[in-house]
Amino acid sequence: MQHRIVVLGAGYSGAIAAGRLAKRLRREDVAITVVNAEPDFVERVRLHQLAVGQELTSRPFSEMFAGTGVRLRLAKVTGVDVDHRTVSVIDANGAGERQEELPYDTLVYALGSGWNDQGVPGTAQHAQEIAGRPGALRLRRRLARLDAGRPVVVVGGGLTGLEATAEIAEARPDLDVALATPGDLGDWLSDKGRGHLRKVFGKLGITVHEHTVVTAVEADRVTTADGTSIPAAVTVWTTGFAVHPIAKATTLEVTETGRIVVDRTMRSVSHPDVYAIGDAAMAMGPGDKPLRMSCASGVPTAWQAADAIAARLTGGKLPIVPLRYFNQCISLGRKDGLIQYVTADDRSVRAALTGRLAAVYKELVCKGAAWGVANPTLGAPARRRRVVREPAHAASAVRTPA
Repeated sequence: MQHRIVVLGAGYSGAIAAGRLAKRLRREDVAITVVNAEPDFVERVRLHQLAVGQELTSRPFSEMFAGTGVRLRLAKVTGVDVDHRTVSVIDANGAGERQEELPYDTLVYALGSGWNDQGVPGTAQHAQEIAGRPGALRLRRRLARLDAGRPVVVVGGGLTGLEATAEIAEARPDLDVALATPGDLGDWLSDKGRGHLRKVFGKLGITVHEHTVVTAVEADRVTTADGTSIPAAVTVWTTGFAVHPIAKATTLEVTETGRIVVDRTMRSVSHPDVYAIGDAAMAMGPGDKPLRMSCASGVPTAWQAADAIAARLTGGKLPIVPLRYFNQCISLGRKDGLIQYVTADDRSVRAALTGRLAAVYKELVCKGAAWGVANPTLGAPARRRRVVREPAHAASAVRTPA
């Protein structure tokens, strides 16, 4: 009987894990099913480009998984029963609401994260988001309808906010674009990085509201903690991400925010037949600090989980992939960028790459991430190995690194 591996979600981490497992294990021994609501891979790191009207390369899973043996199930996940090892799904194409149960022997939970409105009044009703393709397309339509001179306010000064602000200002120089950030602009960057960021924002004509906390969003403005009203025909909310709520509704051990607690192999500490990767996982990196939600974290966690699953199924040596950071890549429109080099635990160092060369670097990183989804075998053996044993489902949880 084939060992049933079900992967929930086909973002960067889920798609890479599925493809890597298919390359590591014999098709006769395992049945790999990926459950995803969309038929195409979404390059999340490019959604700010989609929002301003740029066309992105189509990447159908039917092509990416062709010849691998990976089965794509177009469906929405509605629940997970980790005690009975089943996943509840409904068809994603709208053809009825009949629920189906998918059994698994090993589950890879990669449902990722989505928009987080932080509970700020009016945000859900009036703000736009770019955490997913539907949101980016809605913002695209909204921006296309704006007349020249209209104000756009991006709320949130993290990587997503910086990229969205610069992209909108460059694509629509006729708009009055502003960024509201709770601290200094780019306050986590090096002196060189902060200086370049201010220079680019100045050239693009972006107004920066520093030390500004937005406490309410209306159809035509945002209100700050000190009562200031900032005009906003469009408000783009980029204050962070929230994980999918399904894990929190299970008996999995999760954090207060719903991230699944895992060991160094990405295995759930409460249910050893469940692995969590990407934004859904509470994984620890260098310095015993949680990995941040990002593609930079999702890819190595996918490698680690896939290799650990393959090793446990085949009796091979259990690998531990180093989880560390090297840089933060920020696109500042299509012609400029900022590559901030960081320590292993993600703290900025003095060195930074800026300008046109940084933009080229960032573009190569984006292309490399998409290439890695279709070619997930970096560091993996070329020969598929035979499954020689099943994981012990009834075993106690692994709470220390295996």
